[in-house]
Amino acid sequence: MAGTKMAESEMSVRSSRELWTILLGRSALREPAQIEAELDRHWDRLHQGLTYYRPPSSSSAAKVKEKKDVAQPLKDFGLRISKLLGLDEQQSVVLLQCYLQEDYRGTRDSLKVVLKDERQSQALLLKVADYYYEERMCLLRCVLLLLTYFQDERHPYRPEYSNCVNKLEKDLVSRYQSQFENLFKAEAPTWETHGNLMTERQVSLWFLQCLKEQSLLLEIIFLYYAYFEMSPSDLLSFTKMFKEQGFGLRQTNRHLVDKSMDSLVDRIGYLSSLILVEGMDIDFLHKCALEDCTEQHQFSSAPDVIKEMDQLLLTFGDIPHHGPVLLAWVLLRHTLRPDESSPVVRRIGNTALQLGVFKYISTMLKGLGVSGNNCTASTAKMCIYGLLSFVITSFEEESLQTDGVATQCSHLIDAACEVLSAPSLAEVFWEMKPNMGLGMILDSAVGMFPHKIGPLLQLLTALLSNKSTVKKVYNFLDKMSFYTQVYKHKPNDIISKDDETLWRRQTPKLLYPLGTGQTNLWMPQGVLGQVMIGGEQGYVVRWEHSYSSWTLFTCEVEMLLHVVSTADVIAHCARVKPILDLVHKIISTDWTVSDCLLPLTSRIYMLLQRLTSVINPPVDVIASCVNCLTVLAARMPGKVWSSLHHTGFLPFASNPLTNMAQCLSAEGMKAGNYGNLLVQIEQPRGEYAVTIAFLRLVTTLVKGQLGSTQNKGLIPCVLLVLKEMLPTYHKWRYNTYGVRERIGCLILELIHAILNLSPEGEDQGSTPTLQSLCIYSLANTEAGQAVVNIMGVGVDTIDMVLAAQPSSCGSEGPGQILIQTVKLAFSVTNNVIRLKPPSDVVSPLEQALTQHGGHGNNLIVVLAKYIYHKHDPALPRLAIQLLKRLATVAPMSVYACLGNDAAAIRDAFLTRLQSKTEDMRIKVMILEFLTVAVETQPGLIELFLNLEVKDGKEGSKEFLLGEWSCLHVVLDLIDSKQQGKYWCPPLLHRAALAFLLALWQDRRDSAISVLRTKERFWENLTTPLFGTLTPPSDTTEPCVLETCAFVMKIIGLEIYYVVSGSLEQSLKDGLQKFSNARRYEYWSQYVKSLVCHVAEMEEEGISSFPETQMLISAWRMLLILSTTHSDVMQLTEDSTKLKLFMDVLDGTKAALTTPTSVPCLRLGSMMATLLLVLLKQWRSVVATAPDILSPLSLILESVLQADQQMMERTKAKIFSALISVLQIQGLNGGDISQLPQLLLSVCETVKDEALALIDNTRHMRQMGDTAEDEDSMETDSFRGPQKDQRDGVCVLALHLAKELCRSDEDGEHWVSVMRKIPVLPSVLSAVELSLRSKHNLYFTEAALHLLLTLARTPQGAAAVAGAGVIQTICLPLLSVYEVSNGASQSFSRKSQDSACWPGVYRLCMSLMESLLKTLRYNFINEALDFVGVHQERILQCLNAVRTVQSLACLDEADHTVGFLLQLSSFCKEWQFHLPSLLRDVQVNLCYLCQTCTYLLHSKKMLHHYLQVKNGEALPPGPLPRTQRGPQTPSKEAAGGGEREEAEQKALLAVQCSLLKILSKTLATLQHFTPDCCQILLDQSMDLAEYRTLFVLSFTTPAFDPDVAPSFGTLLATINVALSMLSEMEKKKEPVSLSIVSLASSDEIQALKSLLMFTMENCFYVLISQAVRCLKDPSILPRDKQRLKQELSSELSTLLSSLSRHFRRGSPASPASGILPSTQSKQPPPGSKASHEGQEPFIQLVQAFVRLVQR
Repeated sequence: MAGTKMAESEMSVRSSRELWTILLGRSALREPAQIEAELDRHWDRLHQGLTYYRPPSSSSAAKVKEKKDVAQPLKDFGLRISKLLGLDEQQSVVLLQCYLQEDYRGTRDSLKVVLKDERQSQALLLKVADYYYEERMCLLRCVLLLLTYFQDERHPYRPEYSNCVNKLEKDLVSRYQSQFENLFKAEAPTWETHGNLMTERQVSLWFLQCLKEQSLLLEIIFLYYAYFEMSPSDLLSFTKMFKEQGFGLRQTNRHLVDKSMDSLVDRIGYLSSLILVEGMDIDFLHKCALEDCTEQHQFSSAPDVIKEMDQLLLTFGDIPHHGPVLLAWVLLRHTLRPDESSPVVRRIGNTALQLGVFKYISTMLKGLGVSGNNCTASTAKMCIYGLLSFVITSFEEESLQTDGVATQCSHLIDAACEVLSAPSLAEVFWEMKPNMGLGMILDSAVGMFPHKIGPLLQLLTALLSNKSTVKKVYNFLDKMSFYTQVYKHKPNDIISKDDETLWRRQTPKLLYPLGTGQTNLWMPQGVLGQVMIGGEQGYVVRWEHSYSSWTLFTCEVEMLLHVVSTADVIAHCARVKPILDLVHKIISTDWTVSDCLLPLTSRIYMLLQRLTSVINPPVDVIASCVNCLTVLAARMPGKVWSSLHHTGFLPFASNPLTNMAQCLSAEGMKAGNYGNLLVQIEQPRGEYAVTIAFLRLVTTLVKGQLGSTQNKGLIPCVLLVLKEMLPTYHKWRYNTYGVRERIGCLILELIHAILNLSPEGEDQGSTPTLQSLCIYSLANTEAGQAVVNIMGVGVDTIDMVLAAQPSSCGSEGPGQILIQTVKLAFSVTNNVIRLKPPSDVVSPLEQALTQHGGHGNNLIVVLAKYIYHKHDPALPRLAIQLLKRLATVAPMSVYACLGNDAAAIRDAFLTRLQSKTEDMRIKVMILEFLTVAVETQPGLIELFLNLEVKDGKEGSKEFLLGEWSCLHVVLDLIDSKQQGKYWCPPLLHRAALAFLLALWQDRRDSAISVLRTKERFWENLTTPLFGTLTPPSDTTEPCVLETCAFVMKIIGLEIYYVVSGSLEQSLKDGLQKFSNARRYEYWSQYVKSLVCHVAEMEEEGISSFPETQMLISAWRMLLILSTTHSDVMQLTEDSTKLKLFMDVLDGTKAALTTPTSVPCLRLGSMMATLLLVLLKQWRSVVATAPDILSPLSLILESVLQADQQMMERTKAKIFSALISVLQIQGLNGGDISQLPQLLLSVCETVKDEALALIDNTRHMRQMGDTAEDEDSMETDSFRGPQKDQRDGVCVLALHLAKELCRSDEDGEHWVSVMRKIPVLPSVLSAVELSLRSKHNLYFTEAALHLLLTLARTPQGAAAVAGAGVIQTICLPLLSVYEVSNGASQSFSRKSQDSACWPGVYRLCMSLMESLLKTLRYNFINEALDFVGVHQERILQCLNAVRTVQSLACLDEADHTVGFLLQLSSFCKEWQFHLPSLLRDVQVNLCYLCQTCTYLLHSKKMLHHYLQVKNGEALPPGPLPRTQRGPQTPSKEAAGGGEREEAEQKALLAVQCSLLKILSKTLATLQHFTPDCCQILLDQSMDLAEYRTLFVLSFTTPAFDPDVAPSFGTLLATINVALSMLSEMEKKKEPVSLSIVSLASSDEIQALKSLLMFTMENCFYVLISQAVRCLKDPSILPRDKQRLKQELSSELSTLLSSLSRHFRRGSPASPASGILPSTQSKQPPPGSKASHEGQEPFIQLVQAFVRLVQR
């Protein structure tokens, strides 16, 4: 209940923290107008300050009780909060609601339990108290933020802040002042007043809060007075108040102050002091003094206040904080009333000096600078700058010194340096007159130079702020006019005046005792020197000598190099360190000066080498050296590296590095001087200046992208970090808080830089590279564990560190460094997992990341809980990014790791996702994480989808969205009404759609079913597709392309998976609208322009290429779908399809005809696929298209010239497309011009590919690699250019050549191309090799098809024969069907249309047949050779029909008989060359005739054979290939009808095959039997030429090889044919199984013609053979008589059946209707014309019958 109420009262009030985040610009509200609205809404809260939080009151409590919309438990708890915090009851309830919304870490359900349980509710109370304290702080921070930036021109929200400050200005200070008084006078709470939870610890926390608030209030007042004037009376009241409070030291509750609070108390003191100084307005006073109009200052007209202040300030002097106030007052009194105030002024001034005011000032500024928001610190510096300038101008330097010249002077210089470090003051300083203000300090420092180098250089270093000041400092030092020296005794070579005030040099002098040839300074003769101090103690002389300090510095460095191993080294180091610091500051501010500093910078290497090798090295100087080198390395890494390499400072390897194991063992590696320094000096002392500098230097060198050799040189340095530093740095001793965090951060920055190196910089050799070393170390050594420990810091620790920081800490506090370190650890881990080479073993790093610890302390939970972090939005974002990576790669369930926290963490994720003000990038990252989780984390995604079953009925499958479902947010984000609002920018919209797409791709049906029925879901989803995008050339938001791509993909998946009938109506409407709005044309045009844009951009690189590719891919998917689902997708108009097709063609052309860049080729390949699909699917549309061949040929030419490896697949697609176009459009008349060029391109490819194939095959044979690659599972393996594939370039090119050859009617072009390019020889050689080795099946098949097509025309056939086709095929073909032992391969039952070697054999047969038919006598010898070589297989094949009736076997028999038919025309040649084979063939053909007749006659027998022999119901063929498993009877009954029909179809196919074989067999036999006319008419014919083919027997043929074929066989054949004919005529048969029902009308017509042809030939052979027998003298007369009788009766019967048949109107015999190759001998021309449709062959038979009957 509490939860639901909570959700209802959704944040009516903004918490102060949220307001602060918004004002900082860290939220989704970034527009100035939005900031202004927020300030207007909350102006009053800021104005009230802390009084906004009211004390409890009875009326408020009553109102809470009356409230109806808050649950009772929450009210009760609100009252407890009110009691504990002393806060208004209503506000307590609102506070509780804000807390629950923002910081509560449980679920809404767990809240009910917590509120009932006493212990848990107490813990919750204390957490709410912490939250309340933070709220109060944030409220003050908001005001501070406004005051900081309301006059800063660079700030984006300055006008808004300024308006608000103007509104607040009136009584802001008085309100805040009274709040401050209340705070320091407040009584500490006790358990009596605030309940028993107010323990000592709580009181202490209350007091800490009280101090923090005081400090913040003072900071606000100070900043306020920096911009607005303070009246004298206000100054008086502030002074009284601060005196009473003892500048923070006299707190009412000072007994509660402990050590940890000291810095806060100091800060209160500093700010109190500053407020008073600022109130005196010293800057204005100074100005008045200069212009002599002091009466304008506000204090000149307030004598009473001055008197009272005098009295007050005379009592000051016991606290250091008084110093600046007293000093400022001295100036004020001294300037306004110099006459009357001297004793008072002197007393106050002395007190100030006794308090060590200058030392205090530098301490104060340092203190503010470290922890302060920089504006406060810099404002303080401005304030003090005015004070110091005026003090130094007004009083003599001597009068400002109390305790010894030197110390006070150095304090003054320290203070000046602190002040000058404020950003703009250095420039102000250089613009002033030199003798004014702080310029006088500089003068006095110059006066002691170079005797004292430090002070001057310290000042000048502080005065460097930008490039203009660098030039000033450089020139200032370059032209020095005084040289100060100190002498103990008066030297000899000097002439002095009597009063010893002026000296003169008698001889010239070298100033440094350096060797000859080295840089030195020379003081010439006659130089005058002024003695500043003289006497017994010694002399200080200032010589008037002009020189350049830069030369002097070079000499100083040289001196240090000389004395390095003597006792003077310490003193010299103190002189050189300021020089190095100055150089460092100069070159890091302005690099251009670095050339002038070469004498210094080039000596740093030597200095480093010498200093690091002494016994007690000066650590600070070494650190300064390394810092200088770091700045140099940023600009010239190569030079710095090569010079450093020789100093021995960095770690190095003494042996060359060869492998990873050697690297990791650190064998042969030396730590270098730095490594020794770390172990011997820095670790024992706990100071790490050199280490910090070293890490920065190495990082800079790595980022400098050195070459690979230098990077290898850095391996020892990085290894030292990975092995010796990263795993142990947290255990070292540290003197200063915060250094450990900084070192951790720097180490990770170094690793991060290495992991981000681009791979080009690293050559992939066997030796490890920097990157691979890092990846390996982090994955497998304790370095990785150290990174895991850093990530495991956890959100609570970070929050504690942030809370402990002083109030308004800047960007450099320990908390920020810790956050930065953790963020780097996330990034490094993410990169290691991403770049780690894949391996089967889980690395220790991955184990550490994913192991399930007890008590929920595993890392996954820690990572997920970073979602609770509110300070830096990048931290939770990077944590989620790492979670996303782990969810993808690690084999674990994130849901299981989260354990009991899962629901609470889910709520936190969704709360941030729902928040309107949350930073957008976190939301995007959460959605990306969920998108990945859809696929890899089923449990987690169920938790986030939170679907509930409707009505709660078991088994019901309807789902509803739960209250905490992420789909609510996602649906909001895609809502078309929300688009363009600030909380739904395009990137977020894209992320939401990506998540939806993941649901669809992963088929999350429960979620999809809820979504698709949501109202307006499809309308909202498709909205992006109806927008108009900017043209590709000026797209600013590439993510919009992805958005549209995701929508297209979701629609595509929905259409693909859902039956069109059950698609949602709203989706159908949307598609209809899409079609009506002509969006198909729009998108087609847009995609085309995208492709063209990529092609034009070329080398410049396309920033949004992935998005472009995604959109094109999605569009391609939609179009491919539309070819099969055009009705649903409303893409039915041919004109639209044509436009779309032409756009695709143009796009493909644009991408593939430009000079190639990788992106272009990728897109080209995608477009080519689409083109191919559309060509195949939209044949009718393509047929009407304008000329497609021309662009395709252009594309082909360009593709053939491109880089081969990349274009392999694309080439194949283009060839395939060309084949399709030729099949669809043919070569239209206009296109004939394309043919020669196309032919040339294709033939060139064929030739090259064939030659490459030959090499490859030979190579494979040598390797003995005979394994067939066809069924390999490797889909992604690189397909080498010469691998034989069905869709390989080579095979497709051959097919294309075949199509072109078909189009080229007369073959002229072919012949010309053949002459230019040796295509045939190379193809034939490849074929020969392939046949011998039985490799390259697809290639061989395609090549034979091409040859077959060529062989149709006489020229082509001649060319093929001339190229030596018989040598290629004849003998090598043996290896195709012979198994290794020489036996012939049995006839397989493999289906006939998949490619196979028997198929190749059949093709060779056809080729021989075609060549013989075209070339006739020119080819007879080759044909006879072929028959001779393959006689066994031929005879075997003719026999095999009886035993194997598979279609493949019948097909081979068909081809064989076809070839024999052609060959039978050349009986005589055959008889001459191969007589015995001829006889065998004749016998076998007769037997074949008998087999076919029998099988055709006995249908049942054939059916039985097919079932038994094939062991399966259906011989596989061009039939439905239902694999028949062992089916259950019930299933069989169900599928019975279908199966029966399929079996009948199979039977019909076999019958047709048998019929074809039979007809060709008879046609062949006709050539082996005497010519009818000749034998009937020619008496003197030589019968011996023709053998008797059939025996004199009239029994029906038996299915038995021992029964010889007889006249009965022939008669039976005629009978079978006749009965089949009449069966076709019958229309009355039950339709289900008649031939008519199974075959189309064309097929039936062809079958009838075939039957007629068979009968004709059969009659012909019968008559010829009968006459041959009747004339044969060797046959007995009795047998002749029997022959006459039988034939007469049989033929008469047949004739009567036939004439009946013809009277019904059967087709005349086409004599070659289906077999173009048969030259059947027609009846003699003498027979008279047929009457009444009488067939000529029937007349012939009738004539024969009459002859027999005679």
